[in-house]
Amino acid sequence: MDAVGTPGPAAPRRGEPGWIMWGETAEQPEVLRRVLEQGAPAIRETARAIAARRPRFVLLSARGTSDHAALYAKYLIEVELGLPCGLTSMSTTTAYGAEPRLRDVLVVTVSQSGGSPDLAASTRAAREAGAVTLAVTNNPDSPLAEVAEFHLDLLAGAEKALPATKTYTAELLALYLFVAGLKEGEDPAAAGQAVSAAQALPDLAARVLGRGEEVRQLAGRYRFAERMVVTSRGYGYPTAKEAALKLMETSYIPALAYSGADLLHGPLAMVDNVSPVIAVVTEGRGGQALQPVLDRLRGRRADLVVVGPRAQVAAASAGFALPEGRLPEALQPVLEILPLQKLAWEVAIARAQDPDAPRALAKVTETR
Repeated sequence: MDAVGTPGPAAPRRGEPGWIMWGETAEQPEVLRRVLEQGAPAIRETARAIAARRPRFVLLSARGTSDHAALYAKYLIEVELGLPCGLTSMSTTTAYGAEPRLRDVLVVTVSQSGGSPDLAASTRAAREAGAVTLAVTNNPDSPLAEVAEFHLDLLAGAEKALPATKTYTAELLALYLFVAGLKEGEDPAAAGQAVSAAQALPDLAARVLGRGEEVRQLAGRYRFAERMVVTSRGYGYPTAKEAALKLMETSYIPALAYSGADLLHGPLAMVDNVSPVIAVVTEGRGGQALQPVLDRLRGRRADLVVVGPRAQVAAASAGFALPEGRLPEALQPVLEILPLQKLAWEVAIARAQDPDAPRALAKVTETR
């Protein structure tokens, strides 16, 4: 059988452990191109319709990987639009029966499958409470898409591996384009520049994914790791949380994700010269804010691996250098997660696990 995904010595063959996740990871440049070419017009139209409603506040609802995409959207909305934005606690309505007052509030629910009952129920409750509701899913026929007033289709194609890869980066890009669309009425030039900047993503993603041997070498550091810490700040923080989740669900390593600021408020005490730390260093203000944390980690002689600019990688124990000067800071998370997805895959395979089917997990989580 032909190898699946990018050719290389570690590419699994059909039916081997991890072959589905490998192939879906490799699809991401094409998925990003599809969102830009086929999805962008509908995203822009939806953004215009919602902007005309002039929401005064934004609430984001999600679970798991999609929760990290929602956190990314929170940064976008607060930084680019200046709107107050929060992450919802869905159990306040689904378990406690609270009746929120959501008139003129935009509620965005992000879910790859759109099938979790609590996501659909909380979105229905928000709409009944007067909110403008938007579902962002990879399934336009899902219960979530049906109950929301507006819907964005991720166009990622069927995702069969339990760990989400291509749907996550599709979520990031769709949310980025949506926020650019919301901004268009107030600042057309900035919105146009934001959309233009995204055109470089598919080719850059292909270049990053093509460097599998570098990731394979990094994976050797973590084969016997008992715990890991992943840290970042700003737009990179959702990447850190998603990377930690990927490592936990594929290779079962306890991986703790912290904002760099929070890491200094206590958890730094558990870091020593044998504790692996991955730092996601965004090129921009988030990376600048993380610099004191990197200095402290180096001072503690941590096994520090950096995903980010080449100079930061050179100052660490090891790392993966990302293309510099090509993307605005707000778009870099789409690239940052790619080597970390591949790292999770490589570590799982090295630990004799099957990343396609982590134990005790289901693709659609039936939370209520």
